[in-house]
Amino acid sequence: MSRVPVLIVLAGGAATRLGSSKACCDLGGGLTPLDSLLAAGAVLRERALVIGAYTQTAPVGCEVIANPRWSSGRLSSVQAAVARFPGRDLLLAPVDVPLVPAGVFRALLESWQAAAAPAFGWLAPQHAGSGRHGHPLLIGRGLLEGLHSADPDRPLKDFRRLAQPCWSLPCHSAAVLDDLDTPEDLAALRARRGFRL
Repeated sequence: MSRVPVLIVLAGGAATRLGSSKACCDLGGGLTPLDSLLAAGAVLRERALVIGAYTQTAPVGCEVIANPRWSSGRLSSVQAAVARFPGRDLLLAPVDVPLVPAGVFRALLESWQAAAAPAFGWLAPQHAGSGRHGHPLLIGRGLLEGLHSADPDRPLKDFRRLAQPCWSLPCHSAAVLDDLDTPEDLAALRARRGFRL
């Protein structure tokens, strides 16, 4: 079985505060969060998009996983990805955090492989300026397997305490802390990219 993680773009929510699908909103210049994350995560050959409230197509080479339980909680989208890729490590990239640079994805993968792809590992980027942890997250197959019977409304971070090892990747990009939830958040992301719509 492959020990190279699968990139999972999580886009199952209803995005009620934004008012439209986060995966396909315009970040400026026609760039969507889905396109941005898939390009940045191109270091991973296997890629999938988890959808729920919105029907969404994905580019060739990116599988679409439908999560019919999306309204039961955020963890249900992770559970859908685990069901599709049992026994695999997953790099979870929420569509809410769309501008993470490719270098962060590459460094996460390199750090994971240097640690011999720990089955119960948990690796997150840590913004050097604030000390806060962000996304995407790399989680080991053994830890993920334990999620299948969990309450789908339970926060994923609750499982971090079970990780062995749990470690951080220092990074300088504040984009790992982004949170695309509202039209104001979208405007701020566009402004950072130099676009006004």
